[in-house]
Amino acid sequence: MTWEIKSQVMGKPERVGAELMWGLLSGIENELSIDDYLAERRRLQDLEWPLTRLMPGAAKLVRHLHKHNIPMAIATGSVRRNFDLKTHHEKCDPEKVEIFRLFGDKIMCGDDSEHGKAVWGTEKVVRGKPFPDIFLCAAELIGRNVGREEHDISEQEKLERSKGLVFEDGIPGVLAGKAAGMQVVWVPDPNLLAVDSSLDVTKLSSLEQFRPEEWGLPAYDSDPKAS
Repeated sequence: MTWEIKSQVMGKPERVGAELMWGLLSGIENELSIDDYLAERRRLQDLEWPLTRLMPGAAKLVRHLHKHNIPMAIATGSVRRNFDLKTHHEKCDPEKVEIFRLFGDKIMCGDDSEHGKAVWGTEKVVRGKPFPDIFLCAAELIGRNVGREEHDISEQEKLERSKGLVFEDGIPGVLAGKAAGMQVVWVPDPNLLAVDSSLDVTKLSSLEQFRPEEWGLPAYDSDPKAS
């Protein structure tokens, strides 16, 4: 998979991303079905998900926000089973498990609406990134009145959305955050910048560069660069 293709599928729901990739890889449908691909990919990824690592600076940032009672939630395109494998499996690093537990039940996964878990209920489909739905849903999880529509919202809902701060690594997620009317900090892989560096958001090469006080949040107790 090239980074041009990867940039388009990152953060999207599992099957949506696979269907998009099939549309970009001419002739692959003659060699492998999407269902067979997803089954084999799932088998191999299941072995690796528990071994994934936190991004540098993530643990410090999450602990800091939790310490200062800053409401926070996770909005991921990953399906719930994959998210659990990444964050709560017995093979996971204990620190990673600890960090994700700080979010409590404020977690929105890409397939929650399919299983009736979304706070919006099954009567309204929660679309995947780059649509804003998953971030609006996450905002409701932490008690924010941001409205549920993409457009035609009140001034109060618009103001409430503007207070949200999204951290993203993928282009679809950045677009979703912007569509939700929220502030976005993009922490991309350098290969993604080579694909598209034009997104009008704050870009950091690492979460270790993030300064909370520049975003109206309590400052770290010490200089984050010194730790």
